[in-house]
Amino acid sequence: MLWQLLVRQPEIALFASLAIGFFIGSLKFGPIQLGGVCGTLIVALILGQSGARISPDLKNIAFALFIFALGFTGGPQFFANIGRGWRYGALSLVEVIFVVALVLGIAAALRLDAGTAAGLLAGGATESAVIGTASEAVARLNLPAAEIARLQANIVTAYSVSYLFGLVAIVLFVSQIAPLIVRVNLRDEAERVWRQLGGDGALAEGQAPAVSPLAARELKVTTAAGLAIGDLEKRFGHDISVQRVVRERSVVKAQPAVVLKAGDRIVIAGRRGALLDAIPLIGEEVFSNGGSDVFVEKVDVMLTNRAMHGLTLAQARARANPAEGRGVYVAAVTRLDSTIPALPGTQVQRGDVLTLVGAKADVARGAAKLGYIIRATQKTDFVFLGIGVLIGIAIGRLSAHVGGIDLSLGTGGGCLLAGLVFGWIRSRYPLIGSLPSAAAQILKDFGLCTFIAAVGLSAGADALRLIREFGIALPIAGIAITLGPAIASLLIGRLLLKLEVPMLLGAIAGQQCSTPAISALVGVTGNSTPVIGYTITYAISNVLLPLLGPLVVGLVSKLG
Repeated sequence: MLWQLLVRQPEIALFASLAIGFFIGSLKFGPIQLGGVCGTLIVALILGQSGARISPDLKNIAFALFIFALGFTGGPQFFANIGRGWRYGALSLVEVIFVVALVLGIAAALRLDAGTAAGLLAGGATESAVIGTASEAVARLNLPAAEIARLQANIVTAYSVSYLFGLVAIVLFVSQIAPLIVRVNLRDEAERVWRQLGGDGALAEGQAPAVSPLAARELKVTTAAGLAIGDLEKRFGHDISVQRVVRERSVVKAQPAVVLKAGDRIVIAGRRGALLDAIPLIGEEVFSNGGSDVFVEKVDVMLTNRAMHGLTLAQARARANPAEGRGVYVAAVTRLDSTIPALPGTQVQRGDVLTLVGAKADVARGAAKLGYIIRATQKTDFVFLGIGVLIGIAIGRLSAHVGGIDLSLGTGGGCLLAGLVFGWIRSRYPLIGSLPSAAAQILKDFGLCTFIAAVGLSAGADALRLIREFGIALPIAGIAITLGPAIASLLIGRLLLKLEVPMLLGAIAGQQCSTPAISALVGVTGNSTPVIGYTITYAISNVLLPLLGPLVVGLVSKLG
């Protein structure tokens, strides 16, 4: 009865796959969490035994929206990291080379078809988007419809099996095995790097500073009498700023040229460490509520200034014109969907979102020099979105004949490239192309999981057959495809590129596009230093790996 209902109303199977799949994906087994995509696929494979099928049109639309949003959100970071983040970016190339070589070698040894090989690529590299680009490539093969359906089913089944084992392998590798190979205590090493970057202490998992790094105080001037405000601020590296001066009940505008007098009551704000050092040299703290109407603003700014790219926050502060940088402080740095530590030694890149704190006029001035303020909005520019997807579909229809192999990006690859370019355009010209981060996340999550559920339902009937045919070979192959590039990157990154271990392991998690791996790694290190390396390789691998789907399908089909 239930099976018949699912066949008559396949939308029930779709939303059941999403609901139950995300519930399963949310469960944690130690450091391992399957995630919503894998959970959805597992449930869809089971429900697919009923014969329920989702319209191919819905599947294609969902994937196009997902892959465009993926490119759109990663575009600024991708182009920013191509040139100057080469040491970390090189690890994404290591991933690509080793993954393709291993997949082709395993396909030849086990005599795998193109679908199974592409599924191993998607699962071993833990990159779900490969399922879509590879499925499109299979659909373009000159084969009967039944054979195409079988190969597409093999993609999904091989992915589901190899992903489970690949996920466990990469989580354990970066958090447990790799530190033993390079012989370091990962937590101690992460704390050392944190301090080297300018942090004053490492935080354990779940901890947050009890005291804000930015603070303000009201002082009565004694020792600093006769000192100009500009000279006072310069003495402390412009890590403090005078926000208000009250002299004999009159408010004096706090300009750098103003000379402080004994008895002045001033409101001073800035980095807590510099502020505490400055208080004894200024006077004594008072509590008169004279600063109760002095307010600060917090705004998010997209960094577009080329001159800032690659600088540390300390270098940016040192190079800034004191008049322009006065009273502006960076409270947080967000790259892609990750927050990286806003420490003096943290490098910023074009496309980063900097959270600025300061007085309204100071923040507006600083934002104008750094990039543009990201205005809170819930509106999506559907003209921009629609044109982007249309251009992506057009690009995907282009094809080339290379070495006897017909290569085409397909809708997935075309929309990914279009999304990258449109995301970059949006970062340069912020008045057009609004796609709020929450809306983009919905497109990515719902688009991918709807696509995954659709292909899982279609593949359900063939899943058991493939597992019986290859048995334990698929899990072992998935682990090999996962660990091969990871071990190579560990050796290359440590011995040749001389990368710090926490950032290197974060980069390895990023080249696998593995959120569970970086989460487990941050838990072990006790601070967010690994995220610095993760964001660079994640941005690049998220683009390169999906493009490998058509390549592997073409090569394996030719070899077979």
